[in-house]
Amino acid sequence: MIPYWSVNLLMTKPYLTPLTEIRRELTVVNSRFIASLAPAFAIDEARAFISRIKKEFADASHNVPVYIIGGGNTVTEYFSDDGEPSGTAGRPALAVLHGSGLGDAALVITRYFGGTLLGTGGLVKAYTESAQLVVNAVGRGRRVPVHVAMLAIPYNFLERVRLMTARQRGEILGEDFGADVTMTLQFPVEFFGAFQNDLRELSAGKIQAEIIETTERIMPA
Repeated sequence: MIPYWSVNLLMTKPYLTPLTEIRRELTVVNSRFIASLAPAFAIDEARAFISRIKKEFADASHNVPVYIIGGGNTVTEYFSDDGEPSGTAGRPALAVLHGSGLGDAALVITRYFGGTLLGTGGLVKAYTESAQLVVNAVGRGRRVPVHVAMLAIPYNFLERVRLMTARQRGEILGEDFGADVTMTLQFPVEFFGAFQNDLRELSAGKIQAEIIETTERIMPA
């Protein structure tokens, strides 16, 4: 049995990623199938997640791992049947991830054997349905470039700047109340310029936010 399959494919369009880590459970003829899904943005992250789930369910009959890691122009895929008959576990779960359109996703389907053999067809169906259950339940997010910025404003500007931040899809990460209010804010890059324009208009050109970091965040799709 080939224990895994890994391949690089061309990514031709934007993709969604799991927004959070979630878990769902399915029982099939007394066998428990526990599907755990999480975002993973690098192979090491996916492996760490798989290792954590296997440790949590160390007494399980099988812990079937699958991941799709996307980045730039390529994706890397992996699956293992983890002792189940070849082609009955990892490959069907990977097919579900493919069909979902998700990338940067790691999935482990844990099985506790219930005493009744399911046969190859029954196993394919059970692992497929387990993967579908968790994939259909997870929220979708998108990797978005963001600016983290700081600014100091007088107290009488605070409520208006809060409203401006929300209007430009920003998030308030922190507020420090001293002689002025020092705010730490986060904005999708595409909306930051509009926020700066709003600030200039509010302060007659006297206040501007300073970018302290540009990174990526997962935003709800």
